Amino acid sequence: MFKHVFLTGPPGVGKTTLVQKACDVLLSSGVGVEGFYTEEVREGGRRVGFDVVTVTGERGHLSRIRDVAGASHGRQEYTVGQYVVDLPSFENLALPLFRNVGPANGGSMKVFVIDEIGKMELFSQPFIRAVRHTLDSSPCTILGTIPVRKGKPLGVVEEVRSRTDVKIFLVSKENRNVILQDILAALQQCRGQSSD
Repeated sequence: MFKHVFLTGPPGVGKTTLVQKACDVLLSSGVGVEGFYTEEVREGGRRVGFDVVTVTGERGHLSRIRDVAGASHGRQEYTVGQYVVDLPSFENLALPLFRNVGPANGGSMKVFVIDEIGKMELFSQPFIRAVRHTLDSSPCTILGTIPVRKGKPLGVVEEVRSRTDVKIFLVSKENRNVILQDILAALQQCRGQSSD
């Protein structure tokens, strides 16, 4: 039986949109939801980076294109393609969320959102440790996203992919508008098992 639900698929296919829609449904039905998702940042019609946004609406930089990011002031620079990752900003916003992953008020199971476990986020060793710990020992159900396999395998992503307690949905342009109910049903099943 699975305990966590992860979405995978190519960039831009709609994984984050599905996560946000699932969160809206869960919150409106009284389910406790914590965590974060990653959102594109656009200026003048072009993508200039990504923000990390908590379920409660707090926002911080995850990455920016080099000419928008400015100087790194002597810090080690982490880059993915044309993007410079703002590790302190990401960690300051995302890591404290992992401290609240116990049961929601009233003891019902929470859903914890991790969107995504990707190259940018994996520069953070504390994030990797928090993800592993949450997968292994948290009472909550994780709704997360992972990138499709491409190039060199990402350690913790492959760990998630190979876990027997994780249900993975492959999101495509063909199914992204009809898969939400399946995702919600899987989350409901996870939560039903967890509250025994």
